[in-house]
Amino acid sequence: MSGELNTIKKPIAKELALFEEKFKASLKSDVALLDTIMSYVVKRKGKEMRPILVFLSARIFGEINDATYRGASLVELLHTATLVHDDVVDDSMERRGFFSINALWKNKIAVLIGDYLLSKGLLLSMDNDEFFLLKILSDAVRRMSEGELLQIERTRRLNITEADYYTIIGNKTASLISSCCAIGAATVTQDKAHIDTLKQFGEIIGVAFQMKDDLFDFGTEDIGKPTGIDIKEKKMTLPLIYSLNNCSQAERKRIINIVKSKTKDRSKIDEVIRFVHEKGGIKFTIAKMYEYRDQAIATLKTLPQNEANQSMQLLVNYVVERKK
Repeated sequence: MSGELNTIKKPIAKELALFEEKFKASLKSDVALLDTIMSYVVKRKGKEMRPILVFLSARIFGEINDATYRGASLVELLHTATLVHDDVVDDSMERRGFFSINALWKNKIAVLIGDYLLSKGLLLSMDNDEFFLLKILSDAVRRMSEGELLQIERTRRLNITEADYYTIIGNKTASLISSCCAIGAATVTQDKAHIDTLKQFGEIIGVAFQMKDDLFDFGTEDIGKPTGIDIKEKKMTLPLIYSLNNCSQAERKRIINIVKSKTKDRSKIDEVIRFVHEKGGIKFTIAKMYEYRDQAIATLKTLPQNEANQSMQLLVNYVVERKK
């Protein structure tokens, strides 16, 4: 999969390398504790999915410029701020195989770090009068918060419908991916139709991305051993929602009771996973995910056909075929 990512990055490889340098430099601080934590934040960075989306979206319509770099930095700063705060809210001790900020430096410092990253992002846009970038991303942060709160509200009762699910993942996951694409386009073109098309494209692949994540919880022949993390956290994902809507009342009651009260018992988690497989929840979710993939590819085919567009199409396939 790393080879696939390298192929996807090819049209923007130099820009991504330069972005890494710029982003690290932007986090330097004269406060020793802050500088130490910022170095740790940079070290924990993942697959660069968000900067890739920003740069490819820009390259589809024009040449990458300083505003594109700032747009990618803005996305990373605000997204990292939300992750740091999420870890505090969820009392998470680990993220991407590293200790979380709150695990190492406690909640008070983690909250302040999240605030610091948020302020850096706001100042980056304000100092360069790029309010259009800030508007796009601020809307995504609002939606992410609303999605998280809706999920918390529904999880308490375990009454999430399929419509609720799409609203939640649209806000929690797709909104940020959508913003990356819109920001990239907006740094090289003022054509609102083009920007809106990229924004809609991002929404579509964002939903597909989350569906793929949901599937990891239940495991398949391609993915491997199920994690069961969402079940432990009482999250109602599409495979489970579909299965609960396609079973007897007695089965529904039994499974909901397990999710409500026995999510620390691995044998009970495995029982829920078997139930979802037997009721077709996995097949249904995979089919839906591929529908979104096809919509995303079709959207890209309406845009200028160039190397960046081809890479974006490869990225869509990577999203639904990845193993982690």
